[in-house]
Amino acid sequence: MQNPNGPYPGRQLFVGLNPAKVPTLVYLVTGRSPASRERMAIARDNGIIIGPIGNTAYDPLRHYTAIKFDDASGIAAVSNGIQTDAIFEAYKLLHNVGTAPDASFIEKLMEGAKAEPDSLNTPRISAVITKTGEAPAIIVSIKKHDMPAKSFIVKPEAGVLTGISTYTGDMEKPTGYDVAKGAAKLKIDAANPVDLAKYLYDLSAATYNGDDIRVCAVGGMYLNGKWQISIINRHK
Repeated sequence: MQNPNGPYPGRQLFVGLNPAKVPTLVYLVTGRSPASRERMAIARDNGIIIGPIGNTAYDPLRHYTAIKFDDASGIAAVSNGIQTDAIFEAYKLLHNVGTAPDASFIEKLMEGAKAEPDSLNTPRISAVITKTGEAPAIIVSIKKHDMPAKSFIVKPEAGVLTGISTYTGDMEKPTGYDVAKGAAKLKIDAANPVDLAKYLYDLSAATYNGDDIRVCAVGGMYLNGKWQISIINRHK
């Protein structure tokens, strides 16, 4: 089986429930250029950042908070850029004041972030896992440069994750994700974040100009009242 978003998804996220109905997320970073591969996922406080390696200069398009979570509420946000912290804080506030976590909030934040200002007009992608009462509420969103932010409300299903990527999968001519086809589905049997991260990392093996495009994969599951995270990095 190959990555459901093709050989070059760019950056990719999936959210949903594992087979035991545990809230689950996984984030993948791939890159075609040497510069895009010179980074790694790093655990920091209650989140994961995508940071530079060695003396690589900081770049706000390549280096950012990818995941932010809160153990007490179970809320988690994942995205490919500057919007992660804002989405997390917004839905944590909604949870704290008892306001329903509908998609309008994430869409407004994605509109504000806009598509990335690069040559490919790379879309912003994001997701949030929170609650409506005791039930999980899961939303996936994308902002492309030529259309308003779009959200997909995830219907939780055991062992099925819903996700989106920045690109359609074309290695030679990357274009923004095709929103018209809806969100992608990924069936999993992983019961822990270690197996989950490895599953998506292994699933995404591909080369460009003779080099592995994979940068990192991060798996997370809300187990026993705590977000447990596992990281696989190209660079150790």
